[in-house]
Amino acid sequence: MAPIEGRNESSIFEGWEKWQIALAVGAPVCLGLAGLWYYNRVKNSKPSGDDSSKTKPPAKEKVKTSDSSKLTSGSQKENENKDTPLGKAIEFKNSGNKNFKQGKYDEAIKCYTQALEVCPAEHTTEISTFYANRAAAYEKLKNPKLVLENCTEAIKLNGKYTKALSRRANAAEQLGDLQLSLEDVTAVCILEGFQNQSTLQMADRVLKNLGKTKAKEALKNKKTGMPSKHFLKSYFASFTKDPVQEIFKKNKEEKQSNLPEQSDEEVKILNVPDLGGAGDQPGVSVVNGESDSSDSSFRKACEKLEAGEYEEIIPLCRQEISVSPPTHHCQLALLLRGTMFCLTAQSDQAFMDLDQLLNAENLDKKIKVNALIKRGSLFITKEQQTDGLADFAHAVRIDPNNSDIYHHRGHQNIQLDRLEDAIKDFECSISLNPDFPNSYIQKSYAEHRRAAAEQSTGKLEKAIKSYEETLKRFPQNADGHALYAQALCDLGRFDDADNEFETAIKLEPDNANTLVHRALLKLQWKQNIEEPVALIKQAIDLDDKCEYAYEILGTIEVQRGDMVNAVKLFEKAIELCRTETEMSHLFSLLHAAKAQLKAAQTLGIPLPANFSPI
Repeated sequence: MAPIEGRNESSIFEGWEKWQIALAVGAPVCLGLAGLWYYNRVKNSKPSGDDSSKTKPPAKEKVKTSDSSKLTSGSQKENENKDTPLGKAIEFKNSGNKNFKQGKYDEAIKCYTQALEVCPAEHTTEISTFYANRAAAYEKLKNPKLVLENCTEAIKLNGKYTKALSRRANAAEQLGDLQLSLEDVTAVCILEGFQNQSTLQMADRVLKNLGKTKAKEALKNKKTGMPSKHFLKSYFASFTKDPVQEIFKKNKEEKQSNLPEQSDEEVKILNVPDLGGAGDQPGVSVVNGESDSSDSSFRKACEKLEAGEYEEIIPLCRQEISVSPPTHHCQLALLLRGTMFCLTAQSDQAFMDLDQLLNAENLDKKIKVNALIKRGSLFITKEQQTDGLADFAHAVRIDPNNSDIYHHRGHQNIQLDRLEDAIKDFECSISLNPDFPNSYIQKSYAEHRRAAAEQSTGKLEKAIKSYEETLKRFPQNADGHALYAQALCDLGRFDDADNEFETAIKLEPDNANTLVHRALLKLQWKQNIEEPVALIKQAIDLDDKCEYAYEILGTIEVQRGDMVNAVKLFEKAIELCRTETEMSHLFSLLHAAKAQLKAAQTLGIPLPANFSPI
């Protein structure tokens, strides 16, 4: 699984925060709820409500609920039919309610069961209420299985029964059936007109948990795939102390100067005993003093790396590692292969290579630090934060003057919303490597994120100045212009932001993500979908592996009411994404769209087209 920093270096991080993206496409922004959308109106419905406990509906709730409380307050129908089967059932129900209020839940269940036994089948509204009341009692007894069963019976008789749907959603969540829970809570959101914050919070929670669960399942069987060349190029450019690239560049320089191909520094780095194998390769050990050959597999892998022909790197590294007796390039081949496993979402293989490398004795500190950075990043993308930060701390102890450690840890701290720590890390990276533009840009971005989180106009202005100072120093950096554009957009300076995006595209025309971000600007600025959609499709034509383009296009299709196409686009984005975090978010979008589609069909509510938010 690829460390996420590659995406951010090459694709302008993740761009606007998700709430800003939602705002741009007209989605309701409620506690991070992904993919659930406001309807202009909800068809009139009369779902009955259980009356085991009287809960006042939200003040803004639009949906009518049945007034079954009349049955407990002595309605004319109840008084006139005490001796009928229905009247007897209502009497049992009333007794159940009394027991419920007194906390006698077992007695309440017996009463509701008696009501169900005597009630005529044609009185579906009352039967539905009895089941729902019995579910409420089972809920008090903490028996989610029976809550779910009773709510299901109630919903069969009344598909718009809000309380039964909500109660079943809670029970399903407790039982681990997140899909059913999401479908039910989505239906409740719709029936409540998206006005009940507790329901929205539950939907948000279930979506996130379902997304994480689905992502973990999908990663087990995920097909390996090579990211876009722009992504890979930018990822490798984010390291200034990469021993693989350093050795290759040094050898190239020496070769051009007609010097011996193997330098003393290379021998020092590579002359390490007993590395051992990784993955499906046999164990290997390094033979001291082995001479280099111009046609070695590792050298060819480095040539492919420089040429941007990434598909052949892993096979070439595998050949180098499997040579017997092992070559002195074995460690670097293992590091490069582990890196490529990271970038192609093969996290298990990546961990095996990096672990094997880090367990080697007398490992040169440049190799060790680089491996720790990559393993630490991989841990964090797997949501193993403690292990990941421990690797970075270990790297600092080994080589506190290596700017790459602080740069990449700063990026990970951004992902973890540790913005103050991120800013400090980038400052350290800058002090150690003042000519590296990426750290300046990410520092400005972290300051921008902090300003947005704190809703501080003053800090946003400070971030703007930080971007401007960075671009004065590095005017040819495309990422800097693109991130500066996003900050300008936050201030409503849309013309200036668009000009910055245009500059970024001219400087880096192969970066499809910049087109997507410009499309988002157009959405927020012009409130017109056609031009942004055209830009996103242009991005896909430029790079059909641009996962971000499919994600945003899918989000737009949700806004337009085309859930079927939205699902297809989210599935395509999932196929392309490389990290568990990204995949979790995309699965949340996917299942939110599916849940809304199913809920609309079940409730008989047409999906909106080109609607405006409430």
